[in-house]
Amino acid sequence: MFSLSSKPIDADALKSLVNTQEAGAYVAFEGWVRDHNEGRQVTGLEYEAYEALAVKEGNKILEEAQKFSILKAHCVHRTGALKIGDMAVMVVVSSAHRKEAFVACEFIINEIKKRVPIWKRETYDDGSTSWVNCAHGHKTAHGAKS
Repeated sequence: MFSLSSKPIDADALKSLVNTQEAGAYVAFEGWVRDHNEGRQVTGLEYEAYEALAVKEGNKILEEAQKFSILKAHCVHRTGALKIGDMAVMVVVSSAHRKEAFVACEFIINEIKKRVPIWKRETYDDGSTSWVNCAHGHKTAHGAKS
């Protein structure tokens, strides 16, 4: 299941959602807010999402990850204002064997970053802000982004 949350992510609760007696492996990815990006000092950031489409596409990605023979997978992405050190996203995966869990976890976070309509606005130490990594543009018939 994929979800968005305006509240801090509970890592233990998320881990418990993929815990099963069939699992021999558990892999998690935590994405944190860092204090710099592209040579600029970051003081915080804000995530916005198109919720209905984000949840739909996020769940589609988790379904696609089943091709790696995993048992369970979940992902939560934060929205709203976050501080340096806050967890922005967490992906958890369980499988019978470690390789499948590692591969699926990497696939999920990479696809979330590429396909899910979540936008990030950074605030810098000089007080300015900028939307960054906003790759979810409209594609024309020829494949170019407009």
